[in-house]
Amino acid sequence: MIDIKLIRENPDFVKDNIKKKFQTDKVPLVDKIKKKDEEWRKLKTEVDNLRAERNKVSKEINEAKKSGKSVTVLMKRAKEIPDKIKEKEETMAKLEKEIEENLKQIPNIISSKTPIGKDESENKEIKKSGAIHKFNFPIKTHVEILENLEVADFDASARVSGNGFYYLKGDLALLNQALIRFAIDLISKKGYTYIEPPLMLNEKSIYASMDKKAIESSVYSIKGEDLHLIGTAEQSLLAMHADQSIVESELPKKYFAYSMCFRKEVGSHGINEKGLWRTHQFNKVEQFVFCKPEDSEKIYDELLKNSEEILDKLELPYRVLEICSGDLADWKFRSADLEVYRPTTKAYGEVMSLSNCTDYQARKLGIKYIDKKGNKGFLHTLNDTAIATSRIMVTIIENYQQKDGSIKVPDALVPYMNGVKIIQKKK
Repeated sequence: MIDIKLIRENPDFVKDNIKKKFQTDKVPLVDKIKKKDEEWRKLKTEVDNLRAERNKVSKEINEAKKSGKSVTVLMKRAKEIPDKIKEKEETMAKLEKEIEENLKQIPNIISSKTPIGKDESENKEIKKSGAIHKFNFPIKTHVEILENLEVADFDASARVSGNGFYYLKGDLALLNQALIRFAIDLISKKGYTYIEPPLMLNEKSIYASMDKKAIESSVYSIKGEDLHLIGTAEQSLLAMHADQSIVESELPKKYFAYSMCFRKEVGSHGINEKGLWRTHQFNKVEQFVFCKPEDSEKIYDELLKNSEEILDKLELPYRVLEICSGDLADWKFRSADLEVYRPTTKAYGEVMSLSNCTDYQARKLGIKYIDKKGNKGFLHTLNDTAIATSRIMVTIIENYQQKDGSIKVPDALVPYMNGVKIIQKKK
């Protein structure tokens, strides 16, 4: 959620931000929240005054008793005050809940570096790196290659689980693990703390990372239990410090985690296509940072360099896109996608996503910092994909395919492959 002070002090700024995201239907919410907040603050003043009056009456009763005066009128007044306080506090609690629900619908303030645009077609390319591979033979899709090599079975997984799942076999399964180990080693050397998180979270924790609608359309829930399978380790890492205040000297908290991830991918194109590009289950190494507000943009740049380093070491051609306002999720201040070139589609496809969410997520879970003077404030949170193995494997298979149908293993991964340099059909 955004800070309600922004709506109290500068509602037009918040409205302009909403318009930049092309969500004009949400503009009336600002005035609605402002009106409810004014009503709440008025009631708070009245309650504070009633409490002061209660203390005053209590003191007067004690003084009257000492001097032998009648306390009948004062006692009557003393009995009336608690009921009035209770009534007003109940109204305040109702208003607080309504304000919070409305605030959750207001998008985060966007960065000045975010391009203004309606949809993904207006995302801005800010960098391109790596040479596009040229082939002197007819190229194949990753599904054709894997099935010919007998290192993946999509038909068997479709029979037992449905579309969007897979069996990885032999050297392809080792390649998947090699990517995980490669990413873990690279990020751990940068001083990030490795975490293996819960794969299921309760409703409060999982809804904190995104808006409720986005979660409901993507997350699998356990029937009859308040548990939900995570769609990314970001959700578990964010929730880890819920309702905690971290002292300034311990910041930033730099984490990374490996986890299986599960997503419904409701309404997504390509989920019914065979292969590894869009799946319901995948492996991911995720970076996550809690930091002071003044450090978040510096850490954003650091995380971007980490992801670029991975793609550079894998020698994959890629580009970086700054996400435009209309394509930016409501909880994000700024975001970038890293896309790798796919020779089969002759286009770049997203493999990594980086986000600075400022204090939007931390407010939902009460995650704060304590500075040297003892003052508290909400932390900023950032997340970034180190590697999502299924998509990276697709780009490796397509870009490193050989004329004989085998797959060359990127040099950076060979030490993690027990020396295997070529994935080929076993005799």
